[in-house]
Amino acid sequence: MIIIPKVQKKKFAVFGLGATGVAAAEALVASGADVFTWDESPTAREKTANTEYRAEHPKEWPWGELAAVVLSPGVPLTHPKPHAIVRKAHAENVEVIGDIELFARAVNAFAENARPRIIAITGSNGKSTTTALIGHILKDAGFHTVVGGNIGEPALALPEPDPEMVYVLELSSFQLDLATSLRANIAVLLNVSPDHLDRHGDMAGYVAAKRRIFLNQTADDWAIVGVDDAESQGVCAALSAEGARKVVPISSEGSLGRGVFSLAGKLFYNLDGKTGEAGDIRAISGLRGRHNWQNASAALAAAMAAGVSPALAVKAMERFESLPHRMEVVARAGAVLFVNDSKATNADAAARALNSYDEIFWIAGGRPKEGGVLSLRPLMSRVRRAYLIGEAAEAFEAQLEGATVVVQCGDLERAVAQAARDAMQNKALSSVVLLSPACASYDQFKNFEERGNEFRRLAQAATRSAGEAA
Repeated sequence: MIIIPKVQKKKFAVFGLGATGVAAAEALVASGADVFTWDESPTAREKTANTEYRAEHPKEWPWGELAAVVLSPGVPLTHPKPHAIVRKAHAENVEVIGDIELFARAVNAFAENARPRIIAITGSNGKSTTTALIGHILKDAGFHTVVGGNIGEPALALPEPDPEMVYVLELSSFQLDLATSLRANIAVLLNVSPDHLDRHGDMAGYVAAKRRIFLNQTADDWAIVGVDDAESQGVCAALSAEGARKVVPISSEGSLGRGVFSLAGKLFYNLDGKTGEAGDIRAISGLRGRHNWQNASAALAAAMAAGVSPALAVKAMERFESLPHRMEVVARAGAVLFVNDSKATNADAAARALNSYDEIFWIAGGRPKEGGVLSLRPLMSRVRRAYLIGEAAEAFEAQLEGATVVVQCGDLERAVAQAARDAMQNKALSSVVLLSPACASYDQFKNFEERGNEFRRLAQAATRSAGEAA
């Protein structure tokens, strides 16, 4: 747990008692603060009954004495409109921050020569895989490395800092919006595509939130930026013009004059006076697909910035296993693979999976994001049928009309059953039942993990049934 300096005997409020909020409350209590909490869920509130941060309605909080309100990332800060608790904090002139800001203040309290290093990763897609991959490489290279943030343990639940430690943190745009003093020694922006626009107002607001990962960097720090999309290219150009930090472009789509890039599945670098080929990653099962070439390029750049040799970094990549819910093979029945890509909550993420397979029986749908799946029409030559579920089903059918065969299924159970039957009757040498929803999960599931776990269960049941029938 992170101990936060200069909070002893001060009063803090924590709004939202998910994993991040609970970690913030516990860290503040352990640091000597008086903590007031609330969550709109009775179940979440009940869990605080025997704690030192027992939930009390915000009407009972000592607003005139609060040092800050610690807002959970899922609570709207600005759009579609500020949550009532945010409006109240502003009216009372109380600072609104997030858990990452508390983490940053704890790290910033150390002298420069005793400060742990922070590697922070964000992007619309690929940030979890890249975070895990960087952590894996650094651990393999012997660094005292801990991984957390928006993946695994919340930042404030991670071990206390020491000068030898490297924190590798996945950060969402919501978390970045609530942090002002974070300084990442190595900051990574992978890509930007339309996502969470309801929470940021428009693309400009979303890009601005992502760009906050580079706040407070110095000339000794590294900014690693993907240049395979127009928005990220603009960020890279602007950072390079500022000249305030070392900027490293990365690409999975072709060679660069400087930076790190992949070319036909091979990694190359021109970084800090070193130039060469790092290795071939095409056969690494945990990094399947062109999108993972960008993730690997970012990880190589971050590892080299941290002092790891290119050869050692690629050797570590060969032992990397893909994360759950990210193009995860969960079952097989003869020539049919079942692939869980539940983390693909927008069209750009789904495109990465669709580009990685042929003969696809695609399960999509849920709570739609802006733009739907119109951008995926060119990939429908790979899709034999699309099985649609959730709130997006009717809109997706209209958007895919004429591009592929559409089957309305309603829910995941019917979709997996129908897709499995069709795939097993397919005459191709190999077929893939792919859950890559291009949607949020909240219409039918608590989160993408629950959706992915249910797909795994259904896929494994389908393969058992196929085996018994044979």
